[in-house]
Amino acid sequence: MKFSSKTLLAAISLPVLMTACASNGDDVKTITAQDLQHHNWQLVSVDGKALPEQALTEAPRLEVGEKMTANGNAGCNNFFGQAELKDNQFRIEKMALTMKMCMDAEMNVERAFSSTLSNWSDMTLTKDSLVLKNAEHTLTFKLNDWK
Repeated sequence: MKFSSKTLLAAISLPVLMTACASNGDDVKTITAQDLQHHNWQLVSVDGKALPEQALTEAPRLEVGEKMTANGNAGCNNFFGQAELKDNQFRIEKMALTMKMCMDAEMNVERAFSSTLSNWSDMTLTKDSLVLKNAEHTLTFKLNDWK
């Protein structure tokens, strides 16, 4: 039995196309530097608990800029460093912080914030939120781009 080249092409292509289109729903999008750059993220909770806003001098935030430079405020002190992204994990290498004296509530938030950002943490990104999670803490941010 002979097949025409069109029939043969269709017979070979159809299973490949069907497999390519099938998804089990467990696919995880790989986060890229472009997904993070030029955005400002405001911390809204640490380990599932809302921040003690009245106790904070400034809302903790993370800004990722061009070439993955990172800066912001950790709750009391400002920080900067070079962000890294690898296999949906994130960290700020050699994170530097100013050294202002901070109240206890601010220091607790700042310790969780800085330790999570300076160590590799699993990252989950949606259109309006960012979650960083490691063995110690879970930080939840909301997108807070300036308009």
